[in-house]
Amino acid sequence: MQKITTIAELRKTVRLWRQQGLSIAFVPTMGNLHAGHIKLVSEARKKADKVIVSIFVNPTQFGVGEDFESYPRTEVADTEKLVEASADLMFLPCTLEMYPNTASTTITVGKLSTIHCGAYRAGHFDGVATVVFKLFNMVQADIAIFGEKDFQQLAVIKKMVQDLNSPIDILGVATEREDDGLALSSRNGFLTRREREIAPKLYQALCQAQVSVIKEMDFNTIEQEQKAALEVAGFKVDYFSICRSADLQPATERDNELVILAAAKLGKPRLIDNVHFSKK
Repeated sequence: MQKITTIAELRKTVRLWRQQGLSIAFVPTMGNLHAGHIKLVSEARKKADKVIVSIFVNPTQFGVGEDFESYPRTEVADTEKLVEASADLMFLPCTLEMYPNTASTTITVGKLSTIHCGAYRAGHFDGVATVVFKLFNMVQADIAIFGEKDFQQLAVIKKMVQDLNSPIDILGVATEREDDGLALSSRNGFLTRREREIAPKLYQALCQAQVSVIKEMDFNTIEQEQKAALEVAGFKVDYFSICRSADLQPATERDNELVILAAAKLGKPRLIDNVHFSKK
């Protein structure tokens, strides 16, 4: 596996692959890789001749008081995992390479960036959209692979690609979970032993809400009951929302394609999860 740190060297390698007629799949990450990330790499291997994985802890998507400085950075372990997963290239740029001192352009994906997590993390999705678009321009891949755990992030990226006519396909991959249902996340390592025992209740609440939706119970009642149950369990809930999967707006009983989105703090980490399904 090649390890590249500069845009110039990355483009040189990609140009050579293109001359050979090879297709490219891209998996952008912030490192501290776990089985969920490796699942994305495995899916990428099925979709293209070459797989590029980026590792960059993007400062512009972290707000004031968030965990940018403490976000786990595990380059040696990540490298070993990517070699084992048969990635072809690891792109590991520094902050100055990604954001030269003269950089002043930001991408905003309208209303979709201001709801749910966007309402609690001002500017977060602007940082996500901007860095992902920059990476797309650098890598020039045919397809990019993202996990569905951050369903809103995936929706923002799909909307951005559609609106800006980017020549890249976006594939979402189902969330990888622990045996007890907890969605894999780099932030799970911040949970205490007791919090780790409680954490699966977030996914359990989502699954219970899905059953209630299918039974055609009142959506507002479902949301309030599950919020209350999570608060009793020890979570500080930001939101628990039944939405249309197409645009993440509040769903009504007439909508069939749904996603239930949730975000809640449990001790230090903020956990996010979702279930998406067809009501009929």
